[in-house]
Amino acid sequence: MTEIELKFVLDEDGTKRLRSSLKQLQLAESGVHSRNLRSVYYDTEDHRLHEAGIALRMRRDGRLWIQTVKSDVTLNGGLMRTREVEQHAPGGRLDLSLIPDLTLRLQIEETVGDGELAPVCETQMKRSASTLTMENGSKVELAIDTGEIVAGEVSAPFREAELELKEGDVDSLYDLTSRLFPEGGLHLSTLPKSARGYMLAETGTIETEVAPRNAYGVPLTSEMTSEIAARDVLRECFEQISANVDVVLDTTAPEGPHQLRIGLRRLRSAFGIFRPIIGHPELQRLNEEAKFIGSEVGALRDLDVVITDIIDPAEEEHPNEPGFRALRTAIDSRREHVRTTLRELLRGPRVQTFQIDLARFIETRRWLAPEDFEQTARLARPIRDHAQTALNKRWKSVRKHARGIDHLTIDERHELRKELKKLRYTIEFLGPLYSQKKVADFVKRMKKLQNVFGDLNDLAMAEELLCKPDSPGARNAAAQRAVGWVLGSRTVHSEAAWSHAKEMWHGVTRTGPFWK
Repeated sequence: MTEIELKFVLDEDGTKRLRSSLKQLQLAESGVHSRNLRSVYYDTEDHRLHEAGIALRMRRDGRLWIQTVKSDVTLNGGLMRTREVEQHAPGGRLDLSLIPDLTLRLQIEETVGDGELAPVCETQMKRSASTLTMENGSKVELAIDTGEIVAGEVSAPFREAELELKEGDVDSLYDLTSRLFPEGGLHLSTLPKSARGYMLAETGTIETEVAPRNAYGVPLTSEMTSEIAARDVLRECFEQISANVDVVLDTTAPEGPHQLRIGLRRLRSAFGIFRPIIGHPELQRLNEEAKFIGSEVGALRDLDVVITDIIDPAEEEHPNEPGFRALRTAIDSRREHVRTTLRELLRGPRVQTFQIDLARFIETRRWLAPEDFEQTARLARPIRDHAQTALNKRWKSVRKHARGIDHLTIDERHELRKELKKLRYTIEFLGPLYSQKKVADFVKRMKKLQNVFGDLNDLAMAEELLCKPDSPGARNAAAQRAVGWVLGSRTVHSEAAWSHAKEMWHGVTRTGPFWK
């Protein structure tokens, strides 16, 4: 059978809040049932099963021993889908011949080969479980596991909640998540317990290091329907956003806000690309939420840029100018205040609702509109056909904004910058459908032009942050002297770069759209 679950990592406070929410909902068919579970995971010495994406488990549940094989794990929108095959194992003895699925049994035997199966890790959990019946008839098991993961002589405490769909539709899992965590603060689990056990055996920890996540390419193919392509692109956007929310919450790495803002911008670009295919009022609402969250993240990102890309390099060039230290201290103080405010937002219910609703939109096909009789044809349209239309639209808009590039005002330059960025994201999403050499040549020329606009944007952002009555260091004469140094230098640099903009733009147009 296939398990469909949402998993959440908990701490002690989160566990208490979850239990409290459960009581208030009054959805449990009966009381909470508690039992102790011991699960031992077997593999070869070189972990062949784990490498093949297979978990072989022996679990003691009360007096019973159950042998389980889990495989084909997928994780999208927080939903973990797992193929599970289990059978009773008398005496707790591992016996591959008991596996009822012949194909799976042969796959395991071939993978193990001449290796010897032995315990790698185990989990020792107290499970408190309730079966919840939703208003729509769906049944969901909520299990709260508290215990530890053990690998040899090493152990680590662990708490987790699982929402497993027993009957009904996936939408119920997302709905229940919103109701169980009304105040925000949920932390989606992206690893099965078995994977955490292997990690403990190999590295001594059960958590992956929190690190900024860049955008990944989406392997679109010409044979895909437009709906599947849209789903896969939106899934990638969701993963980048969710991962970098955690980075901003747990670290001060400047790349965290940077990648989170990129993820939100890419999502909005994807909405624009696929709106003719999956257009729905919910899409527009999510787009507005992404815009709001992006502006809040941008406030922190801009301060990071001012410090690391503008103030610090200027101080290195003028080490004897004390104003730079005063200015940096003032900006750093503002940055920490903005970071605290942003973290409160990211932990709170608004961003959590956005993440849940975005995942629900993607994973439950929330864009379907029964009254739209032509929608089926649009969804089934080959993505290559739609890609041509989307790229032409973006290219037309860029050409319009670049008209008379030598004489553009500052505001017009910024509008052209935005359009170039939208075209860039569109190419990143749809580029795999075309000749990679032609795509690379076009993008190479675009990057040069975008660098010019990056300089302009840095100058405009520095002016916005440093030249107001309430700007950091506004009352410090030394800091204001440093502001003058920075703005003067940046103005000269950006204008010199802009003098080559026309030449660079002509380079882009000479290369020509690769999709034509």
